[in-house]
Amino acid sequence: MKTNHKPAMGELNPRKFKGWIVLGTALISFAAGSLLAACLMRLNQVRADSDRVFQLMVYHAVPGQVPALESIFRDVSRLQAKHGLNVVGYWVPNDDPAWANTFIYLLAHPSRDEAKKNWDALHADPAFPQYRKQAAPLIEKMDDGYRVDEVYMRPTDYSAMK
Repeated sequence: MKTNHKPAMGELNPRKFKGWIVLGTALISFAAGSLLAACLMRLNQVRADSDRVFQLMVYHAVPGQVPALESIFRDVSRLQAKHGLNVVGYWVPNDDPAWANTFIYLLAHPSRDEAKKNWDALHADPAFPQYRKQAAPLIEKMDDGYRVDEVYMRPTDYSAMK
């Protein structure tokens, strides 16, 4: 007597089984990678309510002296970096006559206290006084000092740069 006997669960196809293993492994790896990336991104974000500040510096130069001032800051930028002063950028306006004699730069500081500490370190550096001496005659004088506008700013919560 011949019987047609089939297992209750049916035969497992090894090729289908391997495919499910590969697919499951890929899904688990993707999910783990996504969670890790999300956690790392959250660590790198700076909250708008942090102590981070930006400092805008606008130097009003004696007419025609912006290129000389720009040259001095090219060298001073190395000292600024050495002492933790994170300069976002330096700018010289192009076409607006009202801004013709200005030299502008923007710094980012972790806090006002860190800014003060880093500025004090720069000013105490023995290499710094020579640059100050070179720059002094290039900056307009006003009352008892030089015409330099300085403002600390906090980023807004919707600012791209925080």
